[in-house]
Amino acid sequence: MTTSPTLPKTRQQLILAVLMLCSLLIWLDNTVLSIALETLADPVRGLDADPAELQWATGAYTLAFATLMFTAGALGDRYGHRTVLVTGLMLFAGSSVWAAYANDPRQLIAARVAMGVGSALIMPANMAILMWTFTGPARATAVAVSSTSAGAGMAAGPVLAGLLLDHFWWGSVFLVNVPVVVVAVVGMVLLVPDFRSPTPRPLDPAGMLLSISGLAALAYGLIRAGQVAAWSRTDVWVPIAVGLVLLAAFVRVELRSKAPGFDPRLLAQRMFGGGNAALGLLLFATAAVTFYNAFYLQGARAWSPMEAGLAGLPTALGAILGAPLGARLVRRWSLRAVSAPAFTVAALTMGAYGFFGLCTPLLWIEALLLVQGLAIGMVLGPVTAALISTLPLDRAGAGSAVTNTVRQTGSVIGIAVGGTIMSIAYRHAIEPSLSEVPAAAQDRARLSAEQARHVATVTDRPALAHAADEAFVHAMHVGAVWIMLVALAGAAVLTAALRPAGKPAGPVREPDHDQGGSRPATGTASRP
Repeated sequence: MTTSPTLPKTRQQLILAVLMLCSLLIWLDNTVLSIALETLADPVRGLDADPAELQWATGAYTLAFATLMFTAGALGDRYGHRTVLVTGLMLFAGSSVWAAYANDPRQLIAARVAMGVGSALIMPANMAILMWTFTGPARATAVAVSSTSAGAGMAAGPVLAGLLLDHFWWGSVFLVNVPVVVVAVVGMVLLVPDFRSPTPRPLDPAGMLLSISGLAALAYGLIRAGQVAAWSRTDVWVPIAVGLVLLAAFVRVELRSKAPGFDPRLLAQRMFGGGNAALGLLLFATAAVTFYNAFYLQGARAWSPMEAGLAGLPTALGAILGAPLGARLVRRWSLRAVSAPAFTVAALTMGAYGFFGLCTPLLWIEALLLVQGLAIGMVLGPVTAALISTLPLDRAGAGSAVTNTVRQTGSVIGIAVGGTIMSIAYRHAIEPSLSEVPAAAQDRARLSAEQARHVATVTDRPALAHAADEAFVHAMHVGAVWIMLVALAGAAVLTAALRPAGKPAGPVREPDHDQGGSRPATGTASRP
């Protein structure tokens, strides 16, 4: 079979539901972990993880996710996207069990790497199957509908994590992935054809090695800067420099390859490249502000995991409503007129964290989170649909991997940079309050506000706990300014990328691969 099969509409809808469940699994895991961070840092209830270990627990997953997606896309084109996706689901479930029973932060980080590998196998195959299943205008609609799974995961994850953490041990938040995987695997096997490309691409081991080592070195240097509170040390700037050199080598290798797994040439197109760069900056800012928010609500404000989870519902509700609202507004006006202002609003809401304090009314926090989620949804949904529409069908796996790799790279760097800014600012702010603290406890109190609160409890120094809260809030304010500036830069990049060329551009027309001689080379599908 040389063309994408025309499946019955009912089956298409069921396939979309299964794909959304797979996407929901990844978003569910990300948001669940954000609620568990404060517990994992606790010396008694968790793993006594320090800020750097928590950054790695979050960032190692995203690092594996980002750097293996383009290889996963090639695997899907070669061996079948359903086969690769089911393999990813099984790996994700197994590593979730490993994470749940980790005995120390290092084991948790290793398990999170394995979970990232599973996610990398899931996401490109997920988008490729969607593109094979739907054609014409129905594809853009399916992409927009599929994006609502992000909002659903953002809504369900924190509440579910709060419920589990209030009644069970921290590892239960990872075990919740297992039943979701079981349902998703059954749906994939029963409903989804094993789409694949007729021209398998090489797996690109050189590119994979360079990208993994480059991003790992860069992330290590950025996180190390937060540990030592300095940028001038050789153990900070040398890894950063090495990481940048390796990533430059990665781009050079991919440009020279006749069949690259990650094709930088796609990023040379103004809309595709600029749009992905903008979304990468948005994910940078979102990852950083989410990292801050977890410690603000449960640490500085002393809310329970359930209270923190419920407090995050407005963000999820906004994201769920924002994606379809943005799609409707784009049909009426234009992508640029809708997404650029929404991006700017999202940036300003992130900067507004600089006004949060220890006594900020809940109503103001919830209103801000609602607007933030709405704005982010209005950007991610329509812009993703527009970018995906530019991809040829026979490059579905590799093309979607480029998009997802850029975004996850933004998240990796956002967590590393955001956490490092917070650590450095916190250390400077807490230092004046440590003069009366015993020398043996000072280093522990400098690590993080969580450790300082523990020291305050053990040594019966309530003033130190209050000072730690104030120092954290100060650090969050400093970070919020930088995060806002990064997000505003992303809004500017998106505005430039969507600038009409020559004459005003109308609504983005979804290419229909079922029509005419312009149809690209397509793949084969073996039915289950």
